Amino acid sequence: MTSGKPRAVAYFGAQFQRQIAAHDYQLNPFEQRALPYLEGNVLDLGCGLGNLSLAAAKRGARVTAYDACENAVDDLAERALASGLDVWVRAVDLKGWRPEETWDAVNCIGLLMFFARDEALAGLESVRDAVRPGGVAIVNAMVEGSTFLAMFDPDEYYLFRPEEIAAPFAGWEILHDSIEDFPAAGDTVKRFRTLIVRKA
Repeated sequence: MTSGKPRAVAYFGAQFQRQIAAHDYQLNPFEQRALPYLEGNVLDLGCGLGNLSLAAAKRGARVTAYDACENAVDDLAERALASGLDVWVRAVDLKGWRPEETWDAVNCIGLLMFFARDEALAGLESVRDAVRPGGVAIVNAMVEGSTFLAMFDPDEYYLFRPEEIAAPFAGWEILHDSIEDFPAAGDTVKRFRTLIVRKA
């Protein structure tokens, strides 16, 4: 913990600061996979540096972007303003976030595993509830089998069972579904499930 912030916020705040200093704004593999589905009014939950938000806006999307890391949000706001792209960004503690409106696409990459179990599962339902009919949800989170835990608060994280990620979206059209392992520090592994689904 740093300055009272959750470990994940401090961890990613430091990572984002390094990336900002290096002007490193490349899309990661999950963001590259999500980009073709981000059309119309888009919500990017846990947007980080907002690389995907800006890429979607360049393709014509109107993007609302939320993240808890203030340095990332500030940097994204500056870049969005300079670019003239349609991105509205705000620093938000996403634990307990519930939608008050709906979007054509809701993107949630690498966020929900940073909450304790009940909030993580409720977060999946919030993503589901934020999607308009005919819209798309993109969910990516670490699942059981992950052994890299350095970025988590010991008492506030959740490694999903893979089937839990799909459960709230039963009956939706599956556009993409994968489980992938990525090597991490100290001979550990990050295991992610990525689900892209369309609401009827």
